[in-house]
Amino acid sequence: MFENLSDKLQRVFKTLRGEGKLTAENMDAALREIRVALLEADVHFRVTKQFIEAVREKAMGAEVLTALSPTQQVIKIVRDEMVKMLGTHQAKLRMANEPPSVIMIVGLQGSGKTTSTGKLSRYLTKNGQSPIMVSVDVYRPAARKQLSILARDLKVPIYEGEETKPVDLARSARKEAVQTGRDVLLVDTAGRLHIDDDLMTELSQLKELLNPSEILFVADAMTGQDAVKSADEFHKRLGITGVILTKMDGDARGGAALSIRSVTGQPLKFVGVGEKSDALEPFHPDRVAERILGMGDVLSLIEKVTDNIDQKQAEEMQRKLLDDDFTLGDFRDQMKQLKKLGPLESLLGMMPQIGPMKDLKNMKVDENEITRLVAIVDSMTPKERNNHMLINGARRRRIAKGSGTSVQEVNTLLKQYAQARKMMKSFSGGGGFLGKRLGKLKLPSGMGFGPQ
Repeated sequence: MFENLSDKLQRVFKTLRGEGKLTAENMDAALREIRVALLEADVHFRVTKQFIEAVREKAMGAEVLTALSPTQQVIKIVRDEMVKMLGTHQAKLRMANEPPSVIMIVGLQGSGKTTSTGKLSRYLTKNGQSPIMVSVDVYRPAARKQLSILARDLKVPIYEGEETKPVDLARSARKEAVQTGRDVLLVDTAGRLHIDDDLMTELSQLKELLNPSEILFVADAMTGQDAVKSADEFHKRLGITGVILTKMDGDARGGAALSIRSVTGQPLKFVGVGEKSDALEPFHPDRVAERILGMGDVLSLIEKVTDNIDQKQAEEMQRKLLDDDFTLGDFRDQMKQLKKLGPLESLLGMMPQIGPMKDLKNMKVDENEITRLVAIVDSMTPKERNNHMLINGARRRRIAKGSGTSVQEVNTLLKQYAQARKMMKSFSGGGGFLGKRLGKLKLPSGMGFGPQ
């Protein structure tokens, strides 16, 4: 969602590099371009003004103007101020001293509260907690049914009492959490199409009853500054402790993410990056700032790979690469592992936009291509998968027919396999651009990023 902003900022820095020497005049011109870029990205005008003033003050200092590499100094200042604007550090969930910790999920109707509640329960479970959920939206039976379905799919307990009042449901759910030894109670509250007194009265009653450790406001990134305005209003009337911004994988301009911390004074804690139950990520201000500035987000990439790649399989793959025993079956398994990491274009966007990798973020990836590749390999016999040299013309025609593809596509796969085999062997040995740079980061070698 930050692509346009990232492109414009990188053009500004490229222009500065071409100046050779940093002056007050070209710095002012660069700041004007940065200001326009932020406003076009739908960043709040007041936040933009404060940001530009802070950068100008630091960038025009004598130590920057006389530095050996003034442009790099300016980029660092922009990066630091952007991190400050986004929140300086990851804001983790606060937990109560005595369980269960209560987390209230609030927001306007249609912002994604119920889905975010389910995603948060999965995140907590994955991180060693034992949550239980409850929906206190007594006005929309569909909302309670949706959370019930999510609970079943996620295998997370849910309290589904017969109480007809939100406070009674919440009280009983907390009692259930205590009796069943659950350490977190997630309360999915009712929403409205707009903020009204009835909604705020109900939420205030729940807050007084539950004394929650967190009140998380769910905002839709696609609504831009309306999301920021709503978050600010909820905070003034209820006292939220953080924000979950949904639909961050959409084509929104990103202004809400960049503005929400400065306007509300409350941190952005999580972002929704897809429809699946695992598509909720902690918000890291420094990583987002560096990604916007084209520095990549290698730490998030490492975490995603580590979370999704089977370590034993990765070690076995490394052995096969070193022994030159990488088969078409292994190639297929690699493709399946790659799909687990999520949209490939998102992964490419995490790579630093420098040197040979500077055009990666602009690559268009056909996700269905992986499915076709897997189908082709699955149509081969075990002997063919283990020895691709057996695949002659007649076998290629049979494989194409069995996989619903063409002989040309089978030929393309075999060519890609040969290239991948050569490339991954190079990576495994620490050679090549990625091998030399990413090999030191101890990525699982099964994805071809170098040995442990």
